[in-house]
Amino acid sequence: MLLALVVVYLVISIAIGLVASRKVHSASDYITAGRSLPMFMVMAMVFATWFGAETVLGISATFLDEGFRGLISDPLGASVCLVLFGLVFALPLYRLKLMTLGDFFHIRYNKKTELVLSTCIVLSYLGWVSAQVTALGLVFNVLSDGTVSMTQGMIIGASVVLVYTLFGGMWSVAVTTCVQMVVIVIGLLLVASSASEMAGGMSTVISKAAAEGKFNWLPTLDLVDMLGWMAALFTMALGSIPQQDVFQRVNTSKNETVAVWATTLGGIAYFFFAAVPLYLAYSASLVDPELTSRLMAEDSQLVLPTFVVLHMPFWLQAVFFGALLSVIMSTASGTLLAPSVTFTENVLKNFKPDMTDEQLLRYTRYTVFVFTLLVVANAVLSSSDIHAMVENAYRITLAGVFVPLTAGLFWSRASNLGATLSMALGLGSWLFLEIFIPDVPFEPQLVGLFLSLIGMIVGSYLSPNPYFANKHGLPDVRPV
Repeated sequence: MLLALVVVYLVISIAIGLVASRKVHSASDYITAGRSLPMFMVMAMVFATWFGAETVLGISATFLDEGFRGLISDPLGASVCLVLFGLVFALPLYRLKLMTLGDFFHIRYNKKTELVLSTCIVLSYLGWVSAQVTALGLVFNVLSDGTVSMTQGMIIGASVVLVYTLFGGMWSVAVTTCVQMVVIVIGLLLVASSASEMAGGMSTVISKAAAEGKFNWLPTLDLVDMLGWMAALFTMALGSIPQQDVFQRVNTSKNETVAVWATTLGGIAYFFFAAVPLYLAYSASLVDPELTSRLMAEDSQLVLPTFVVLHMPFWLQAVFFGALLSVIMSTASGTLLAPSVTFTENVLKNFKPDMTDEQLLRYTRYTVFVFTLLVVANAVLSSSDIHAMVENAYRITLAGVFVPLTAGLFWSRASNLGATLSMALGLGSWLFLEIFIPDVPFEPQLVGLFLSLIGMIVGSYLSPNPYFANKHGLPDVRPV
C-alpha cells in the first residue's frame, strides 16, 4: 500500500512537470524559464539546490557517527556558498544576461578557457547527481522490502526525473520544486515531531546529544586537522560557487532584487532547516539504539528510512517517504539539467558554432538523456556513500574554476594567460596529488586552490589584459 501511494505521487510529479513544459517555446525558456520567476519560486529552487538525498540520508548518518564535526562541508559550507553567491556573485552575473557560466568564461577570456572550465563543471556533476540516483534506489529498495533492488530502484527513480526534466527543462524544475518544497517542510516537521515525542521530548534529545559531544564542530590545534577542516569548508563553500545549477536558478529571477535576495535567503533557510533531519536521526538513535547500531555498521544511510518503517504509523510513513522523494527529485532535476545545458552550450556549440535556437534546445534534450544514463551507471558502480559523493564532487571546481571566475568578475587585470596558468597549476597539482600521492596528509584540492591563485596573479602581471567593460559590454563590477 505504501509503495502504491509513492507510485501515485511520482505519477502526479510527472504530470505537473509535463503541464509546466507547455511554457517551453525556446532554448531560453528551457534553460532559464524566460528569466521570469518570482521570489518564492527562486528561493524554493535555491533551497532545493542542496536539500536533497545527502541532507536527509547522508549528513544525518554522518551526524550520528561524527557529530557536527563531520558536517563542516554540508550544511555549513553549502549554506555559506549560497549566501556568498547571493551577496557577492549574483548581481554581476545576473546583469550579464548569459545562459551559462561557460558563456562568461568565453567573453571574459577565450574559447579554450570556456571549453576547459565548462568540461570541469560538467564532470563535477557526475558524483552529485549520482548521489541523488543512489538515494532513489535506496528508497525503492526499502519501500519494497528488498523486492526492488538498489539498481532497479535507481533506474526507476532516474526515469521519473528524466521524463519531466527532458520535456520541461527549468520550467518543470521550478513548478515541481515549489510543490515538492511544501511536502518536504510539512512532512519532515511532522515526522521529526513524532520521533521527538518517542525519544522523550526536545530537551532530552538535545541534552543527550550535547553530552555525547555531538555539537563540537571546531578543529583541534593540530595542523593536519585544521587543514582538513578548512578543506571540507572551502571545497563546498567556494567549490560550489562556479556551478551551473546555482547560477541557473539565480538566472531565472525576474529582476535583480529577486536574484540577490532569493539566493541569500534560500541559503539561510537551508542552513536552519537542515537541522531537522539531524534531530530526527538522533531521536531515532535514542528510540531504538539497537537498530541504529546495527544499521550504522551495515549502511548508515538506512537508519532513517528503516526507523520510519518500523516505528511510525502508516500515515507518517507516507508523509516521510513522500517528503524524501520530493527532496531527491527536486535536487536531481535541477542538477541533471545544469551539466547538460553547459555541455551543449559551451562544449558542443564550439564544434557546431552555427547552431540555431531550435537545434540548441534539441541537443540539450539529447544531452539530458545521455547524462542520465551516465549518472545511473556511475551510481551503480560507485562504492561511495551519498555524503562522500557530494563532498567529492566539488574538488575539481575548487581547484580549477573558482579563481578564474572570481578574478574575471572582480579583477580587471585578470588575463587570458592568468586564466591559463590558473587552470594548469590548479588542476595539474590537484590531479597529481590525487593520482600519485593519494596518502598525502592534507586535502589535494587546497593545494590546487592555492596554486590556481598563484597562476592567475603571475600570469595576469606578466601579460595583463585591459579591462573588458567597453569591449565586451561587461558591467563595471570592480569593488568601490
